Amino acid sequence: VQLQASGGGLVQPGGSLRLSCLASGFTFSDSWMFWFRQAPGKGLERVSRISPGGTLPNVEASWKGRFTVSRDNAKNTLYLQMNNLKSEDTAMYYCAKDLSGNEKGQGTQVTVSS
Repeated sequence: VQLQASGGGLVQPGGSLRLSCLASGFTFSDSWMFWFRQAPGKGLERVSRISPGGTLPNVEASWKGRFTVSRDNAKNTLYLQMNNLKSEDTAMYYCAKDLSGNEKGQGTQVTVSS
């Protein structure tokens, strides 16, 4: 299983980023997929989940209205669109194929700062 997240970077408060996660080594189109994040000094938090077909996307309450999860099964790719970013969104973001985040890949750093 390989999960490679990308798209992070430095952005000003109020800005947007779209994270991508390229999956391989398993049947992506059959798998629920998840985004997690870990802020400095904090534990792993689940941000979103999406059903195998993409018809049941869900973002956790803390980020609902600002973040959107989607997927393209033809490209084996998971996305997280993040809008109106805040300094507290600064974290390492990971994609995972399990609910607890144990099977997560290499993350991508998001830093929100002016």
